Amino acid sequence: MSESPPIPRVLTIAGSDSGGGAGIQADLKTFTALGVYGMSAITSVTAQNTRTVSGVQDLPSQFVAQQIDIVAQDIGVDAAKTGMLSSAAIVHAVAGSIEKNHLERLVVDPVMVAKSGDPLLQRDARQALIKELLPLAYVVTPNLPEVEALTGLKVYSLNDMAEAARAIHALGPHHVLIKG
Repeated sequence: MSESPPIPRVLTIAGSDSGGGAGIQADLKTFTALGVYGMSAITSVTAQNTRTVSGVQDLPSQFVAQQIDIVAQDIGVDAAKTGMLSSAAIVHAVAGSIEKNHLERLVVDPVMVAKSGDPLLQRDARQALIKELLPLAYVVTPNLPEVEALTGLKVYSLNDMAEAARAIHALGPHHVLIKG
């Protein structure tokens, strides 16, 4: 009798979208569709729908780290993905837990703005994301507005996109996938 391969364990570290279209809700739906075991560490809770974000409540950064640590120590994490991290304190806590738990397969989605245009990353958190989290990333997946925020470069062509990808790669991630 052959043994089935273990189901990959994937942790999403992101905000909760009350509308269900983004954040941990979207990640967990995707994980299920792909046949992986999804787990979550919630960073923030939003009050949002398809048109607007009317409120954001960040969880304490120590509690975000505690969620990551407790899952990693018991269940284990084969891969992790970040989304909305909101504050510099949360970015710092997440980066610390990623290092502490040796999570090497890390996808960083540098969520900065909701589709509605509402900001989701505080200004002081951008530098923390660049300095602390991008160097830990296996792959970073910015969209075009996030590329501009990370690099200061405008992207109008494929050549611009390649230049921006090189600039982001120089910040430390192993791979860069620009969306848009």
